[in-house]
Amino acid sequence: MTTVEPPRDPTDYNRFDLDPRFDHEAAPEPDELLFANDGDRDLGPDGAVAILRRGLAASPELKVGIGFTIAMAVAAAIGRLVVPILVQQILDRGVLGDEGYRPGFVWGASALAAVIIVVVWFISRGTYLRLMLAAENTLRSLRVRAFAHIHKLSVADHDDTKRGILVARVTSDIETIARFAQWGAVAWIVNSVILVGTLVVLALYSWQLALLVVGVFVPMVPIMAYLQRRQLRAYDLLRTRISEMLTEISESIQGAAVVRAYGIEGRTRQRVHRAVELSYRARMQAAKFFALIFPLGDIFGAVAMAVVAGVGAWNAESWGLETGTLVAALFLVNLTMNPISELGEILDQTQTALAGWRKVLDVLDTPVEIVEADPGEVLPHGPLAVTTVGLEFSYRTGGRVLHGIDVEIPAGTNVAIVGETGSGKTTFAKLVARLADPTGGRIELSGVDLRDVAPAERRRAVRMVPQDGFLFDTTIRENVRFGRDGATDAEVEAAFHALSLDWWLATLPDGLDTQAGERGDSLSVGERQLVALARAQLADPGLLILDEATSSVDPETERALSSALVTLAEGRTTISIAHRLSTAEAADLVLVFDSGNLAEMGPHDELVAQGGIYAGLYESWIGNTRRGAA
Repeated sequence: MTTVEPPRDPTDYNRFDLDPRFDHEAAPEPDELLFANDGDRDLGPDGAVAILRRGLAASPELKVGIGFTIAMAVAAAIGRLVVPILVQQILDRGVLGDEGYRPGFVWGASALAAVIIVVVWFISRGTYLRLMLAAENTLRSLRVRAFAHIHKLSVADHDDTKRGILVARVTSDIETIARFAQWGAVAWIVNSVILVGTLVVLALYSWQLALLVVGVFVPMVPIMAYLQRRQLRAYDLLRTRISEMLTEISESIQGAAVVRAYGIEGRTRQRVHRAVELSYRARMQAAKFFALIFPLGDIFGAVAMAVVAGVGAWNAESWGLETGTLVAALFLVNLTMNPISELGEILDQTQTALAGWRKVLDVLDTPVEIVEADPGEVLPHGPLAVTTVGLEFSYRTGGRVLHGIDVEIPAGTNVAIVGETGSGKTTFAKLVARLADPTGGRIELSGVDLRDVAPAERRRAVRMVPQDGFLFDTTIRENVRFGRDGATDAEVEAAFHALSLDWWLATLPDGLDTQAGERGDSLSVGERQLVALARAQLADPGLLILDEATSSVDPETERALSSALVTLAEGRTTISIAHRLSTAEAADLVLVFDSGNLAEMGPHDELVAQGGIYAGLYESWIGNTRRGAA
């Protein structure tokens, strides 16, 4: 029995079939639906100029030698205008003049035209190479600045912004700017000079013909202005949709193992297809404006040519037009055909670049909340005391996460932070590592305000080991060396030896030269944690912050990690986010977080005896442990 699916409603934009073939014949969304989630921002001529000014201010490389480059472009454009003038001179003075055919004049003028054409070619080539160099310098510098700026942002900005969106900002969005700078910019200069120069020369020949040409092209101005505003909005949305698509694709690839393990290929494919479909529709919406603009130049150019030829020939005698002048006028109008026909492509590329530039500038304009002290205070060597006074923090969305946390942690104390998911314990740890600054209160390390500590001192004295043990796609040796720049091979080996992990290195095929793989995927979760702990050991910090390293590893690796953690914590202040209460049992001090508040604080035994929140968590954990053992 065959099941017939009902036809898809083309207005149902939230439903996307799992079949990768999309219904491209469905009518595009109306503009009000397409732009519904992106605001009705004014991206018209004024907005475009504002973006251009901001972009030039953020990319000074584009302005290096720009005056000479513009002069070269103007010279190339003027060189093209000389040829029609020479054609007029050859016809009126060398062929059809009172003196009849003058071969010397004709050959001389033709030779001059040939020389001008060759010179124009060399000038145009030089102009293009200069712009290419400026574009590549801009591309490199802007990408580096955007990348550096992203790494300076608070965790609040990273939590609010998807990874794929930030990747798009430093890759595809910047590429659009480079493509424009390589061709679009010089095209605007050359074509503008040709259009203006053509009208000036044409007016010198015949002001009547010049008025005819202006009259033909004037209606294009409001049409192009309207389409430009709509097109820029469409490209702004397109850059957003591309970022969202990259996010979905990146997430699905990185989580491929989870997708297959849980059998959620269909749901994941649906999410990716939906992102691709939205990107497709946004691109088609932008292409619709290009399709309208592209033929306008040809249409108006052809009309101008026909008007000049017809009206000029009809009124040649009354307007005093000689044959050479009329032919030169046709050459001049024909010279405008290329700039006019290119107008759609130039405008399309310009709008794409402006939309991409705007996205990059939005990243660069995101304020860096963590202002590093210069030169900053020095921290003492050895274990550090940690004091928080009225500590508060709020993410950009979701309200306050921490509420007035007051705590004193003596130097050398082993601290465990416990609490339900969302209680604020991870945020507290990130603030102590200064991955963000508190929105209220302060943090002191051995009496020094954390905001006043020199950045190099903070990186030396405070280290955080995240739960996932992130590794870079290089050798284990180089991953550990990130703990202290310039560390020798002997010091890297000593870090593993100090944690009694020599046995593990011996099991690896290439020892320290074993490749970790992208994000450390060549190693198990526990092995990545072992490398992360060795990296922390090499750094030798006075304050070590751990996101429970033994929460998701096998028993054998857990024993190795536990032993390494004990060694690593010796002679340091250690703050551990405890997912297992066995960590809290061994701690000197336990901090219990509840809904962003420091609900309880004290040694393990005292908190259990109090019968409060911690006692309840501990009793539940003990019960689960016994049931698991049974």
